[in-house]
Amino acid sequence: MTINQKLTTIQTRFKSKKSRFNSFGKYYFRSAEDILEATKPFLKELDVTVTINEELISTEPIPVIQTTATLHDEKGMTIEAVAIVGVDLNQKGMQTPQQFGSASSYGKKYALGNLFLIDDTQDSDATNNHDKSDKGKTMTAAQIQSAKGYIKSGGKIESIKAKYQLTPSQEKELKTL
Repeated sequence: MTINQKLTTIQTRFKSKKSRFNSFGKYYFRSAEDILEATKPFLKELDVTVTINEELISTEPIPVIQTTATLHDEKGMTIEAVAIVGVDLNQKGMQTPQQFGSASSYGKKYALGNLFLIDDTQDSDATNNHDKSDKGKTMTAAQIQSAKGYIKSGGKIESIKAKYQLTPSQEKELKTL
């Protein structure tokens, strides 16, 4: 099985409930830890590992952290997905280490979400829209890259379209593979 096929297996079989509750925003969400816990059964079964690396890529005008989630197979092949987050140094009620920790957790969650095609668009922290409306589920550039791997390994565009609302250019890009 290729690494793309292994990633496709995880992406299509992944299940992780939004079991954590944000009392301020009144919504349920899943954390990076929840995502990692849900991937553990696949690691041994598919002989893969997942790593997460973080790098401070900018300090001005605000600190920016780039988080990379990487899937590795036994042959040394890898597939990566990236998330970039800013650190809010003006966040009230938090010390600087907490501000960086919060941004770090957020980056990990979204890098893993990009890698495993996890749809978080209905999370209020993803939409910042606390009125519970669903504005549609569009794919990030990193998710498009993961979707390309999925299609190249035999996945169907219909599966992606069932989960995401593709722009005409995204759909055209995926159909040309």
